Amino acid sequence: MANVLEVIGIEKKYPGVVANRNVSLHVAEGSIHSIIGENGAGKSTLMKILYGLVRPDAGHIKAFGKEVNLKSPQDAIQLGIGMVHQHFKLADNATVLENVILGSEPTRFGFVVKYDEARKKLQEIADNYGLDIDPDESLANLGVGERQRVEIAKVLFRGAKILILDEPTAVLVPQEVEELFKNLRELVKKGLTVLFISHKLDEVLSIADDITIMRQGATVASRKSKETNKKELAELMVGGELPKPRAGALKVSDEKVLSFNGASYIREDGRQILTDVNLEIHGGEILGLAGVEGNGQSELIELIMGLLKPSSGQVEVLGLDATTTLTKDIRNAGVAYIPQDRQRDGLLMTAPLWENRVLGHQFAEPLARNIWVNKGAAVDDSKRVVAEFDVRTPGVNVLASALSGGNQQKFIVGRELSGDPKLIVAAQPTRGVDVGAQAIIWDHLMRARSAGAGVLLVSADLDELFPLSDRIAVIYNGSIVSVLNPSKTTPEALGLAMTGAKSA
Repeated sequence: MANVLEVIGIEKKYPGVVANRNVSLHVAEGSIHSIIGENGAGKSTLMKILYGLVRPDAGHIKAFGKEVNLKSPQDAIQLGIGMVHQHFKLADNATVLENVILGSEPTRFGFVVKYDEARKKLQEIADNYGLDIDPDESLANLGVGERQRVEIAKVLFRGAKILILDEPTAVLVPQEVEELFKNLRELVKKGLTVLFISHKLDEVLSIADDITIMRQGATVASRKSKETNKKELAELMVGGELPKPRAGALKVSDEKVLSFNGASYIREDGRQILTDVNLEIHGGEILGLAGVEGNGQSELIELIMGLLKPSSGQVEVLGLDATTTLTKDIRNAGVAYIPQDRQRDGLLMTAPLWENRVLGHQFAEPLARNIWVNKGAAVDDSKRVVAEFDVRTPGVNVLASALSGGNQQKFIVGRELSGDPKLIVAAQPTRGVDVGAQAIIWDHLMRARSAGAGVLLVSADLDELFPLSDRIAVIYNGSIVSVLNPSKTTPEALGLAMTGAKSA
């Protein structure tokens, strides 16, 4: 097959960082080509270059046999290159059709939107590529997998022939992953080409025809998926063998570090979010909380941290009544918090790393002296976190915004697991991180468990929940519908419980 996309000698530098160096990539038409690599390996920069969001310092790009100069996403779209971002760009208060055509509305006289024509075109796309979507459905009623199909339809509506998918399975349950892969195979049958960015090597091997591996900004190897395996790919990504997490013996204490006693939460608008939640965690165990996003996990976490108050029932954290205790005091009692949105809730993006080390711990010695931050101690401990958690950064004076998403995540995890916490609330702790960083984070969570901490692991990733959890609770529509032994259930059964099909 002819190459539909070629990248030759791409270079991109930022102050203190070489993001891409001599990157080469050859993508065959009508194939699924996966690009993998550690956090900070340069994948995101390369994708931004291919979508016109970033201009390279050197190198060439050929699309459909011709050299191209991509100055903006509009240039990429006009050439037939579309991108589905990891965080969807959709409006909840609009229909599927309105979301798909937004910014590309077919009009009459320049201002009258031709909805019938747009609906017909969208339906043809859905039928042709096997996308099960209803043009008139409100987006607010759609699940994560359905929203992803809308995003794919949106780029196809604009005439994309090359689709860039950034971490497309990050928030999908197994059944939704299968449906996505079915859609992708249908797309390539029709002659489209897919660039598939993922950290999940099992999925890469399952869906990709070709795989390009990046390390430290460069492309280091290419493989046919049928001619490689997970171990080889992981070692090519990290440049050596992966660290092996140490589980340690399970020693559950009698002490309850967290308990929900009939806790419910009703929003100010009257919507019931959590209903009669009963749950407990003891010191020395990891309780996994499985669920499709949007089923009450965020509110449950905010109840633990004292950010919300239950409408009824009680939440106890390390013996404190979270209903009447300030978040500051909950933190000071020994609660570590790894938020699901690292940029919104975990970091000050325009502040240096050493200042971010202090967040949530600004009253604790040695990071503080009375009411003042101890900069020297903060700088020194930031350096420790960077070294211990392999955070790729030129230094601790670098702004948090300069780090890749995965390195931001590693820094947050390192900060939160400092100081021997008694309860760790970990929401999606390895989302968007590579296999090497994932192994490091898993190892530290298991070490904390062995040291007697209780861990609430909130994750949509079954490959994370099964190996780490001692028990798995399933949350659906704001209620705990099952509490399972991971050694006595299957990912398929758990996935069904997560989608409300039945209790596993």
